[in-house]
Amino acid sequence: MKRTSIAAIVTAAIVPLAATSCTLRQVTPNMQTVHTDNAPAAIGPYSQAIVANGFVFTAGQVPFDPVSMQIVEGDIAAQTEQVMRNLQAILQQAGADLSTVVKTTVFLRDMNDFAAMNEVYARHFGDHKPARSTVQVARLPRDVSVEIECVAVLLDR
Repeated sequence: MKRTSIAAIVTAAIVPLAATSCTLRQVTPNMQTVHTDNAPAAIGPYSQAIVANGFVFTAGQVPFDPVSMQIVEGDIAAQTEQVMRNLQAILQQAGADLSTVVKTTVFLRDMNDFAAMNEVYARHFGDHKPARSTVQVARLPRDVSVEIECVAVLLDR
């Protein structure tokens, strides 16, 4: 795999950003924050993702529509679909995609929703099967049914 310097990644990412409302802000010499309007804005003191040392670390994504910031209506499948779209938008902005994800963590309000969530999840990842942990939690933001975070490797550019 070809290694790319962080400076080259930041330069390559900033040029296309000039015409959009997306930003990539350098935090330290080896870390940049990621923001895109194509995924829900952070609703607290955190970033949508951080790029560090060739990896993208996303914040947990919940099923908010990025425009309205409202929860997507529907069952666990509909909510998982929106979460996966949000993750893909953030990964693309950072310079990665679902095919470069190495690890996910899935938080479910009810483990009985696992099969329906897993069907949507599997469709988005296709033949790629990143490592994954899935846990049931007592509560998620705004009482959604699913939250997913991931770690991905940057694509060679």
